[in-house]
Amino acid sequence: MSDIEIARNATMKPISEVAEKLDIPESAIISYGKTKAKIDPEYLSTLSDRPDGKLILVTAITPTPAGEGKTTTSVGLTDALNKIGKKSIVCLREPSLGPCFGMKGGAAGGGYAQVVPMEDINLHFTGDFHAIGAAHNLLSALLDNHIHWGNSLEIDARRVQWKRVIDMNDRALRNIACGLGGPGNGFPRQDGYDITVASEIMAIFCLANDLDDLKARLEKIVVAYTRDHQPILASEIKGIGAMAVLLKDALSPNLVQTLENNPAIIHGGPFANIAHGCNSVIATKAGLKMADYVVTEAGFGADLGAEKFFNIKCRSAGLNPDAAVIVATVRALKMHGNVGKDDLGEENVEALKEGCSNLVRHIENVKSFGVPVVVAINRFVTDTDAEVEMIEKVAAANGVKAVECTHWSDGGAGTEALAHEVVELVDGGHANFAPLYPDEMPIWDKVKTIATRLYRADDIIADQKIRDQIQSLQNSGYGHFPVCIAKSQYSFSTDPNLKGAPDNHVMAIREVRLSAGAGFIVVVCGDIMTMPGLPRVPAANNIDVDHNGEVVGLF
Repeated sequence: MSDIEIARNATMKPISEVAEKLDIPESAIISYGKTKAKIDPEYLSTLSDRPDGKLILVTAITPTPAGEGKTTTSVGLTDALNKIGKKSIVCLREPSLGPCFGMKGGAAGGGYAQVVPMEDINLHFTGDFHAIGAAHNLLSALLDNHIHWGNSLEIDARRVQWKRVIDMNDRALRNIACGLGGPGNGFPRQDGYDITVASEIMAIFCLANDLDDLKARLEKIVVAYTRDHQPILASEIKGIGAMAVLLKDALSPNLVQTLENNPAIIHGGPFANIAHGCNSVIATKAGLKMADYVVTEAGFGADLGAEKFFNIKCRSAGLNPDAAVIVATVRALKMHGNVGKDDLGEENVEALKEGCSNLVRHIENVKSFGVPVVVAINRFVTDTDAEVEMIEKVAAANGVKAVECTHWSDGGAGTEALAHEVVELVDGGHANFAPLYPDEMPIWDKVKTIATRLYRADDIIADQKIRDQIQSLQNSGYGHFPVCIAKSQYSFSTDPNLKGAPDNHVMAIREVRLSAGAGFIVVVCGDIMTMPGLPRVPAANNIDVDHNGEVVGLF
């Protein structure tokens, strides 16, 4: 059966029964139908005196078209932890409509390791993304309205930093002109769109601790500059209260369930290749108060999602991860060993061994943060025993254990061995987490540290305009911010065609963006775009609704 067919055949429990597993009273549940709910933030505020559970990050090798399965593994591991008697919850990101209708299709796990209701989660869910997009574009409208009605702040229309957003892949909106058509339509200027997940509002939403923190962060957003380069803050545009009104309900975390009826919180959804790639701090902290083991994921490979989870999210929220799971597949590692997609079904131990260089580098990188590691081998039916044994051998040679997992076909039962290994790692107290660089390190050096230590680049380069911009940010009091690298997810380098574990490359910085409210600096490298485009054959071409009103073609 397909993922959507498996999800439809699942027996879901009323969301109030799922909440009972976390001891959440029915009065603290804001239902969105029978199987979805938000958790009342007032209830969450009463949990502050409870001890925190253990935090487990699920990350992966560098992604390929063959797939890795981070979300699937996160769900399978959570089900397995509950199956072996541990009180566990999974905290995930909400899917974006852009990839759902673009390349990936659904993003709620797969096989018998899914979160449900799968269709709702993948589409409009509880409306959080719509609220984030509306709040972002309200600020855009207020900014242009201020310029139209006299521009008392003396904003230089050539130096407006605040783009608009839409939760869709639409390359034609990357660069546009707005305000055309005469004086009644505003002041003409160049503008553009990002995808909603790249919005600073999304980052603020995911990093804020509560509504007050959200509003304080919104006030700090730099939306534009004057002719003499003085920053204009969102607070000066006077829309913070209205933006907070749009976001206040969305800020409550969403509760759903796995196919095995275990609780899952899905909240926030930035991409890890163009943003910080982690679910909300509110959701993660809530999970830590309500469960003994919290499984969360970070997007794409460990060079992106895990790095930002450690250097941005954990730093900002004061989180201390206890273990990390690196998901790997035989198929993907063979692609890193230069095997074509059409030949992945054939045994090729030598190519797999070569491709394991990618896994080794991710192991080394995650260990460099002081977090103990286990490798989850997400097994496909075409994998041979010899290939699985090769991954186990490579992992052992690098001081970690690799565990074969069959959660796609067997659910939590197929991940019990991984669950036992994770519990042993976590309860052993081996974690000694520390970010890769200190706050006081200069911005340029932070970027270079990530590039040389994690990506194994020889150096970073930028033209003088970018260097001057970085120095200006340093001099303006933003030098203590962490950096958020935006680059290709398909390689350690900025060239998506360089598979395996490339070195002797140079990372070119194309653009730098200040996210003062989120509290980091986005460094755009290579050809990466913050507004993706659709592929030649979008997934949307195969999605439909039949005469019974059921969605078809969504994964």
